Amino acid sequence: MQELILLQNVSVEIKENTIFENVNTNVQQGDVIGIIGKNGAGKSTLLKLLNQDVPPSKGQMIHLQNDLKKTMVEQETESYSFEEVTSDEVALLEKWQVPTLDFSKLSGGEKLKARLSKGLSQETDILLLDEPTNHLDEQSMKILTKLIKRHRGTIILVSHDRYFLDQVATKIWSLENKTLISHKGNYSSYMKLREQKRLTQQREFEKQKKMVERIEGQMNELSSWSKKAHAQSTKKEGFKEYFRVKAKRMDAQVKSKQKRLEKEIEKMNVEPLEPEYKVSFYMKANNKVGKRFLEVKNLTKSFNGRTLFKDASFTIQHGEKVAISGPNGSGKTTFLKVILGQETAEGEVWVSPSAKIGYLTQEVFDLPLEQTPAELFYKETFEERGQVQNLMKHLGFMASQWSEPIEHMSMGERVKCKLMKYILEDKDVLILDEPTNHLDLASREQLEDTLAQYNGTLLVVSHDRYFLEKTANTKLVIANSSIHKQLGEPASAKDDKEEIRLQLETERQEVLGKLSFMTPQNKEYNELDLRFKELTKRIKEL
Repeated sequence: MQELILLQNVSVEIKENTIFENVNTNVQQGDVIGIIGKNGAGKSTLLKLLNQDVPPSKGQMIHLQNDLKKTMVEQETESYSFEEVTSDEVALLEKWQVPTLDFSKLSGGEKLKARLSKGLSQETDILLLDEPTNHLDEQSMKILTKLIKRHRGTIILVSHDRYFLDQVATKIWSLENKTLISHKGNYSSYMKLREQKRLTQQREFEKQKKMVERIEGQMNELSSWSKKAHAQSTKKEGFKEYFRVKAKRMDAQVKSKQKRLEKEIEKMNVEPLEPEYKVSFYMKANNKVGKRFLEVKNLTKSFNGRTLFKDASFTIQHGEKVAISGPNGSGKTTFLKVILGQETAEGEVWVSPSAKIGYLTQEVFDLPLEQTPAELFYKETFEERGQVQNLMKHLGFMASQWSEPIEHMSMGERVKCKLMKYILEDKDVLILDEPTNHLDLASREQLEDTLAQYNGTLLVVSHDRYFLEKTANTKLVIANSSIHKQLGEPASAKDDKEEIRLQLETERQEVLGKLSFMTPQNKEYNELDLRFKELTKRIKEL
């Protein structure tokens, strides 16, 4: 395949912070490259570098083909115009059922699909997509996957969606510890190889450690004997010379062992494993007051001549955890705004006056972007400030970000800033609109665990089925101009599903363990590799 771009020892620094350094990789024609990494690792910055919006601080980026045309679709934009729409773009907008209205009136999914339609319909050599799966419902995801597979050019995309990356990526770029690791294959194959390398590194480090302990033990023993010989050479008449020679010989052996140890360590040169990136936080609610949180009667809402939902009636009790689902544009966010009194509607909506509500919007521009976390979470005492800074550390922020404007943060870090407000304040009710958008995998998993243990009332909008299964026990389905309340699965069904999942996870770990000791040349490798993929697929389908 023809090389399009070559990166040689590229480093990027922003305001004295090194984002990544010594990056050496290339982009080939026809690649579908998935960029992965934690929030703030520099994924969006890397896309901007490739789009020549950010210059390299060191090294060089060489375009190996003249007049290379690139198109960028960013994570989020505040404005967008439907003027000068091409016929191909119109066809995609119709396929995705995106109304060409005022952009600000569209749902989050519709806004993204409008911008993706423009990007995917253009003639371009390299298409750069930053988090193209955020906000998308299941049907839209299927369409996007097909479009990417059919695309003739080269695509470089950022995503935290493991299943999507497995479906479309031919190459993975992983940003870890301020460097880039390039892998030919999809997400699962990269993670499998990464785990194998970590196991090998850990074994080699343990081996090196034991060798160091053994030689240091020999040196300590020789040093002890040498000290005794030196002591005896000054005391015992007639034997001084014997003990002096013996002490010198011992000293020479210690020096020899020291040199040998240094050479062995230099030859092995195995570093200890970097600890895996983790995020840690929890939320708690005040004691609930009363039984009901929300009562809706004959609720009807129309928008631009279209009825979103009609004659909806239901009750939500305190302590219920409700998943709100429905296709893009069905009115999920509008429904939340009606509950909060930010939108009007026909019918009756009663909200418990004693409820302390925390509302997380899906927007990333509704924070005071010019403020720093120190200003946003202003605390008077040193102890309170330390509490907030400690929380930021547990959420994966660097210490320097305490005094940096929020506008310099990644989209995922902005979402974490918004979450911090509800972590620091005890809320009876959390209303979360697409809370996993932009979050890295570790943060998503911690949010799942936190909300599963949260003892307040939860209303959450998400297209992530696994996330909803873990956090909610009731469903509100908005579809076909109606809202239906459905109780969750019986506990026994959930328990059975979890038991099956645990069995599959256990078998998958055993298969991965066997694979880590093999190479593709081994007879059993292909059979085990297929089994690993099959188990992964079954776990995702549960």
